[in-house]
Amino acid sequence: MKSVTVFSSHLLRLFLIFFKHQAESCSDAGSPPLKPTIHHLEAVSDKQSLVVSWLRNYGASENDICEIQISRTESYNIIYAENVSVPAGDSNKYSWTWTSDLPLECVDHSVRIRSFCNQTAPSPWSDWTTNRGVTIEHKTRIFPSKRMLREGSSAMFCCVPRAGVSITSITFSNNPYPLLSVGARVKAISVNNLTIPTTRFKTLTVTCTDSTGETVYTANNISFPPQKPRNLSCATSDMKTVACSWDSGRVRDQFDRNKQKHTLYVKNSDQAPIICEPSSCTFPAVAQLQEYNILVEVKDQLGEESESYSFNISDRVLPVLDWDKVIHGVMDVLLSWSVQGNLKNLFCQVQTSPGSITELICNSGSDFCKVKVEHLQPNTHYSARVRCSVDGRLWGEWTPNTFFTTYPLVTLDLWRRIQPLSASDDRCVTLLWSSEAVGGGATPVIIQGYRLERSQGGETSMEVKDSGQNQAVVFIGPGRCDVTVRAVLQTGSSVPGNITVPPKDVTDFLPSTRRLSSISAGGFNLLWDERSTITCGYTVEWCILGIPEPCTLRWIRVPEGNNTLLLPAKFFKPGRRYLFNIYGCSEHGDTLLEIQTGYSQELKSVQAPSLIESVQTTSSSVTLEWLYDEEDPAQPAFITGYLVTVQKVGPGTWPNLTENLFDVSVADPRQKSVTIEGLQQQQEYSCSVSALTKAGPGLPASIAIRTRTNYLSHLAKILTPVLLLLGCMVLLWPRRKVLKNGLKQIFMYPAGMNIKTPEIDSFLYETDQKLQNQKVEDCISCDIEILNIKPLLCETTSLRDPDFTNTLYSAGSQFPPPSVPLLTNYCPQSTMLLCNRSTLQQVTGVSNRSYLSIAANPPEPGEATFRELICSSEPSDCLQEQCVVICGYI
Repeated sequence: MKSVTVFSSHLLRLFLIFFKHQAESCSDAGSPPLKPTIHHLEAVSDKQSLVVSWLRNYGASENDICEIQISRTESYNIIYAENVSVPAGDSNKYSWTWTSDLPLECVDHSVRIRSFCNQTAPSPWSDWTTNRGVTIEHKTRIFPSKRMLREGSSAMFCCVPRAGVSITSITFSNNPYPLLSVGARVKAISVNNLTIPTTRFKTLTVTCTDSTGETVYTANNISFPPQKPRNLSCATSDMKTVACSWDSGRVRDQFDRNKQKHTLYVKNSDQAPIICEPSSCTFPAVAQLQEYNILVEVKDQLGEESESYSFNISDRVLPVLDWDKVIHGVMDVLLSWSVQGNLKNLFCQVQTSPGSITELICNSGSDFCKVKVEHLQPNTHYSARVRCSVDGRLWGEWTPNTFFTTYPLVTLDLWRRIQPLSASDDRCVTLLWSSEAVGGGATPVIIQGYRLERSQGGETSMEVKDSGQNQAVVFIGPGRCDVTVRAVLQTGSSVPGNITVPPKDVTDFLPSTRRLSSISAGGFNLLWDERSTITCGYTVEWCILGIPEPCTLRWIRVPEGNNTLLLPAKFFKPGRRYLFNIYGCSEHGDTLLEIQTGYSQELKSVQAPSLIESVQTTSSSVTLEWLYDEEDPAQPAFITGYLVTVQKVGPGTWPNLTENLFDVSVADPRQKSVTIEGLQQQQEYSCSVSALTKAGPGLPASIAIRTRTNYLSHLAKILTPVLLLLGCMVLLWPRRKVLKNGLKQIFMYPAGMNIKTPEIDSFLYETDQKLQNQKVEDCISCDIEILNIKPLLCETTSLRDPDFTNTLYSAGSQFPPPSVPLLTNYCPQSTMLLCNRSTLQQVTGVSNRSYLSIAANPPEPGEATFRELICSSEPSDCLQEQCVVICGYI
């Protein structure tokens, strides 16, 4: 009985399956397909998606199409429709997913489908399958709530109240938005382009207020979806462990709640998935596996991304190194390191900073490699790092920097000064040295002292000097002597200074002397002749000459093959004479080749010469003599000669006129006397002498002199007119009567004038007496004018009439004036003298106007009246170089 029941149930199941397939299969050609049935409807709330599943029609082909409609709310308002091609396959079940812009909890969402078999008429619609929204009984709720929203997307937020209550406002981030009606009571808002807040918590708040005045709120997180891993690479350091790394892209904030999960899959092995760090992953190597195909997957609440990578593990070996030892010296360092994984035939790079990269091949049979890095700077901080490669293409990571400091190094520059001793053949040698720390200043250099060694004639001696000394005095014999000075350091090393003192009788060269000229920028540009016998360079020593304190000797080495040296001005002072001794080095020692002197900058403020006061003068010349040491090293410049100046002084002289100034230059500095000709006799002069330099004349020395009188010229001037007068008298004496008659005719009165000689004599005498007795206040006019005008260059012309001057005799004269025939109211023409010389002469004009009272004493007929005497000089109206002199009687 039981078996019959089981058989019947199986038969019924087979019938139902067959009947179902027949119901869902396409009907005959031209007939519409059967009504489809939705097998399953699933809601994924966090993704706001509906997953619809249904059974495909029996015998469906690639041309079968299903039309799907989505409705919202209990009113079945269609909001979405789509035609979906149903591919043929082994499975008779098909799924389709739809994502809603509105959270599924807000309202009901229903789905129905119909099919088109072979592009025939559609089947009837299936029944609506509904995903119900939430039912609110007490408090209004907001959707979505506490979800992870995507940055940059748009979102809809809804408020679902309980029955009988309506929503009055919705705000997003405290900003009110316009309400959208969804269903009977549900209200929503739409927000575009969601952005991540800059605050600590990456949340956005939505607030709902209902008609009862109740306010509720919720918060949602904002983030961005995962990004595809970039630059994925894998390598191994020991063939046992594989390390992969990639670029995760955008970095997430530490308060971002969208946590990511990174997983690595070795796809060509059965190894389990490996959970990784955000940008790296390490997993054990698969035994006997050379080629690896891996997949890195990144997931979070907003999606997932992945990246694949393939590699051969033999080509991805990156050696890992560990430091072993660091042993440093003065200018080198010994570095050693170990290699993990017992790798052989490594190619390594060592980088020192500051410095460069040193490359080497490490073929050591052990796990250690070492290298010696040379040519470093002493007393300098360094850092070093190393990396290695198996094939020279893929390099391992740099090791962490290791730090070290090289030891200090001190070099000595040794020189000498040799002074012979008069009592014997021995010599006194002053050894001078200067120490210099080479390299950087990482640590203080402490010199504890100096060790001095000298060897002469097979005998060697040594002595120690304190650290504060830089010279030593030794006495040596006439033979060759080798000297070495070395600095004694607390740590580090010293390069000694060596020098050879030549034998006393070695004089291969006679030093030449040369005077230097300063260059425009100051300093010195030394040049000397090269010698073929010089084998180890040159030494230039110098010191300041002409100063009271001892000379501080300085020196500088010049390599072999160079015969020039430029010394900048910062080492020298202007106005100081420097002595340069140039030595040449050979196997016998240093020999003096040249002696050069000069100034870095010559000054003109040299001392004034000493004039010899017993000056030799004549009436037209003066001879000056002076004393001067032109080779005095204390002078601020070389003396190139002298400047002698003679200036006329005294009244009536104008300073700085070329006719009053005599300049004479003496080009030979050894000549200390000069004679200046062309001076005026009995004239006072100021004479000065100054030394000349390249910069100009120095301080002058002055003296005043007066030239002598030339008595012979005075005697000639006196005797010449006297002799001429005597000659004329001798020649004219025989004809004295003829001359007397001629003079009478010259001074005869004009015709028609009846004047007697006694009368005119009496008139002139009476007039003279009246003028002598007349007081000043009785004179109607008495003016004396003295005008000083620039002298005329026509010095030989006199503006005064000597005969007229002699006519005005004094009051005590006993003789009346000579008888001169005059006419009443007679006025001869004025004498006019024209002068066209360039310079005006000094003129003194005297006008003496004496008037007799005509009203009181009217003249008698025939009586002469003395009116006026005028002698004046006035410039003419013509050119400025002309003048007019007018003399006359009125």
